[in-house]
Amino acid sequence: MNHGISFRDATRVWLRIALLSFGGPAGQIALMHRVLVDEKRWIGEQRFLHALNFCMLLPGPEAQQLATYIGWLLHGVRGGLVAGVLFILPGAAAILALSWIYVLYGHVGPVGALFFGLKAAVLAIVVQAVVRIAGRALKSTAARLLAAAAFVSIFFFAAPFPLLVVVGALIGGRAGQRGSHAFSGGGHAGSAAGLADKDSALGIGPVTHCPSRTRNAALIMAALWLLPVGALYLFAPHSVWSDIAAFFSRMAVVTFGGAYAVLAYVAQQGVEHYHWLGAREMLDGLGLAETTPGPLIMVTQFVGFLAAFRQSSGLPPLIAGTLGAALATWVTFTPCFVWIFAGAPFIERLRDNRALTSALGAITAAVVGVILNLAIWFALHVMFAEVKKVRVGPIVFDAPVATSLDPIALGLSVFTMIWLFAMKRSVIETLAVSAAGGLVLKLVLA
Repeated sequence: MNHGISFRDATRVWLRIALLSFGGPAGQIALMHRVLVDEKRWIGEQRFLHALNFCMLLPGPEAQQLATYIGWLLHGVRGGLVAGVLFILPGAAAILALSWIYVLYGHVGPVGALFFGLKAAVLAIVVQAVVRIAGRALKSTAARLLAAAAFVSIFFFAAPFPLLVVVGALIGGRAGQRGSHAFSGGGHAGSAAGLADKDSALGIGPVTHCPSRTRNAALIMAALWLLPVGALYLFAPHSVWSDIAAFFSRMAVVTFGGAYAVLAYVAQQGVEHYHWLGAREMLDGLGLAETTPGPLIMVTQFVGFLAAFRQSSGLPPLIAGTLGAALATWVTFTPCFVWIFAGAPFIERLRDNRALTSALGAITAAVVGVILNLAIWFALHVMFAEVKKVRVGPIVFDAPVATSLDPIALGLSVFTMIWLFAMKRSVIETLAVSAAGGLVLKLVLA
């Protein structure tokens, strides 16, 4: 395409976006919009929203996939690869370094106090995610009922997250086929009143890159994803390596609904099923992911690091942890390129598909219930030192032990909620203030 945007200029812009992409998916999408639509005027408002809606249809991190897709729009396969890889690299390097610090010094004095403060901020951020996504997705009574049913299913009956996604998609798809608009409000709301497509560098016409080259790229990325997983099953069955490869590959396929939906699934399986890490360590990992650039689900790298670090299979633990982190990152993000390159040539066919749009809205509504479950799970483990399982027939849920309430954690959590919601401060400021508060409170009151 003759749009006048050089590959070198685009690479510099993608690197800039990668280094500044703090604040979770909402902040990252807003950053891309500001740079690519408002500042550079490379892509119009309507095309940007169309690309975002496509990425919302896919499992995995929508912000990283959006970068990959827009990179493909600009420069084909190589543009998608550069944009997607650069979006990951700074955060991956930072999380790996912080994982080493965590296992070596994480429970020592000031470092432990900083992590204590981060947990309160993480709780406030997750609650904010519930409020924002609910406001966007729950526009109808049917959507609100679906969200409530999803919450009850996962909180009281431990329903698996993939099942909720499938049921939500079926309900939404069927509603769309019948002409219902009950779930059409799902996804990212936005206005097309900004930069017109015809005034952008890409213009208004369809973007066409060599379809066979794009399909071949999808096949190559699928092979790079699945062949290592198969090799681990053959040569290291029933090991932590095959478990990491299989679990995060499944996650890459079933986790619709964005980063916080992924976190709910990882927390449920990594903590309660595989026992790779504890609930408070999961909170620590999310705090690290929130404070570094790149996709929020980079927390999967932290989980993979701790899993392999503790089951090192004869390797030095730090080396095993590094390999586990690399494996988790590889099988988490390689599928994202498969989805984008496989779907990009056919994206126009999805634009007016009512059933798909309705299915996406229903999935997003179900995800609200899942994230509410995640927020409650975080709150219990931040504010109480002890949580017990309660069983009443088929109902099973976590309940706090009242005498284990941590008043310092409660006070800091309330403060971060006020700081984030009432004072409307940024995520980065909230993390910094909460970490500093944890440091002061723990060292002064300990």
